[in-house]
Amino acid sequence: MLLEKIESPADLKGLDEQQLTWLAAEIRDFIVTRVTEHGGHLGSNLGAVEITLALHRTFDSPRDIILWDTGHQAYVHKMLTGRLDDFAHLRQEGGLSGYPCRAESEHDWVENSHASTIVSYAHGMSTALHLRGEDDRHLVAVIGDGALTGGMAYEGLNNLGHSGRRAIIVLNDNGRSYAPTASRLGESLSRFRASSAYLRNRARMERLLQEVPVVGGYLEKGVDGAKAAIREIFEPPAFFEQLGVAYLGPYDGHDVPAMEQAFRAAREMDGPVVVHVLTQKGRGYGPAESDPVKNMHDTSELKAGSFTAAFSDAILAEGEARPELVAITAAMPDSTGLLPFGERFPDRMFDAGIAEQHAVTSAAGMAMMGLRPVVAVYSTFLTRAIDQVNLDVGLHQTPVVFALDRAGITGDDGASHHGVLDMVLLSKVPDMTLFAPSNHAEVGQMLHDALDLCTDGPAAIRFAKTMPPDPSDPELGVAGSGLSARKVRDGEEICIIGVGKMLAAARDAADKLAAEGHRVTLWDPRVVKPLDPEMLADAAGHRLVVTVEDGLRDGGVGAAVADALSKLAPVDGPSVRVLGVPSVYLPHGKPDTILAKLGLDADGIVDEVLSWTRTTVS
Repeated sequence: MLLEKIESPADLKGLDEQQLTWLAAEIRDFIVTRVTEHGGHLGSNLGAVEITLALHRTFDSPRDIILWDTGHQAYVHKMLTGRLDDFAHLRQEGGLSGYPCRAESEHDWVENSHASTIVSYAHGMSTALHLRGEDDRHLVAVIGDGALTGGMAYEGLNNLGHSGRRAIIVLNDNGRSYAPTASRLGESLSRFRASSAYLRNRARMERLLQEVPVVGGYLEKGVDGAKAAIREIFEPPAFFEQLGVAYLGPYDGHDVPAMEQAFRAAREMDGPVVVHVLTQKGRGYGPAESDPVKNMHDTSELKAGSFTAAFSDAILAEGEARPELVAITAAMPDSTGLLPFGERFPDRMFDAGIAEQHAVTSAAGMAMMGLRPVVAVYSTFLTRAIDQVNLDVGLHQTPVVFALDRAGITGDDGASHHGVLDMVLLSKVPDMTLFAPSNHAEVGQMLHDALDLCTDGPAAIRFAKTMPPDPSDPELGVAGSGLSARKVRDGEEICIIGVGKMLAAARDAADKLAAEGHRVTLWDPRVVKPLDPEMLADAAGHRLVVTVEDGLRDGGVGAAVADALSKLAPVDGPSVRVLGVPSVYLPHGKPDTILAKLGLDADGIVDEVLSWTRTTVS
């Protein structure tokens, strides 16, 4: 196999066109095999094969800097930079990251998985290269997979164009992000520039001009002017050029020689330039090419019985009963469970693209005019719009409901995808009501209650990627109602408060402690802001209170409980032990394994309680 002989980008230089075709096919087979084994991002990487080959044949990485926006499209880059064997442990604990990773390779500059950021990195790095006098180094930033729907990309382009710094922006235009991209710019670029009429007419007119004998500078300038006129006739307004960024394209993103020629031309330009390439997401793999939803962007799917499935069913039911209800997402209608709602109510479903800030403020506007917007987004992505949540939604007391999927420790996607900030941040928004369902049945009940009860301010419902407890469990499968906490067990001396999915671990810890003679009170807080006064009063009557959450420990729910208890019983109140996620960047791994290492499983809770008992006895 050719692929096995590629140990560095230098090994690509001597390959001919036929060998490159074979290599591309081998790469796609390899990606399909490894992603099928370990999960990961499939369609986006299948579409970026030839782009990556052309980049590494044209530029000298890592001396030339190659940056990746939406870093999930960098698998091929990793394969060509000496990490092929590491794919045997893709996204496994201690193994290869699913995104660029500075600790893995000198070829990875930015650990990037949140979209629309890379042009800003490019602006900063190109400025540094210029000020350091390193004008012989090239900088390339690959953006695409819907990232141009994010406003930060345009901020970066605006500043890059204004600076005039040398940088090559490769626009990987597949018309999609997770799902078909919500972007008029992307649609017009792809549709118009790829149209056969445009290509034929431009080529015909330029051939005619080239056949005119050039006599003197006047005619030469006239030819240039005529070509400019052709662009105005046969192209939409030159959006990028108006920002001060030159434009080349569009090119076939699966034609390596054509892209190499374009990259060489871009390399010789003095200022910033966009090289626009058209690609097919899921290229070369039939199931991905024919997937109309997301071209098998990743291998995840909506699992029956999951928290996401419960939300999907719940919002559909609420939509039937409430004509004012609308759903908003940021480029992930499938992953957040909104597709059934969109199919049933197409006029009430809005995909903002990778533009969380816009999605949140747009929801505020809808709520001001009498609609009931539900914004469904991953926990980690909502933190990109916390200013809008606080000042556009919260300050105006608009009744926007946030459904936060993938909250807590998510696992395989690593530091950028763990949803550990939401409870700390949202609990600081005035008038925010924050729900934390511990089981499948709670999700629908909480959505109903959020819509019914939270009419003077925002609400959020945060739930995990992992499966909820067995719904038939008499303790863990029961739903509460309203804003009240639920007392699961009544004991003495020790009280454990398990937030959301952590209730299951807290219950298992209570079982183990019971086997050692300890009777434990167990609470499911259900609503972590505001905290139920009845739960707090009950907890204050114990000698030890242990709170367990899968969000940040500092400033989280446990800290709020401890503060409240110190005021309820300032003199002889209980000892409080707060268990949560430390303020560190956590690598990828299975959620249960990560939680166990952090002491956030039944054994960790038991150890905390027994440590306290030993201290009190001594």
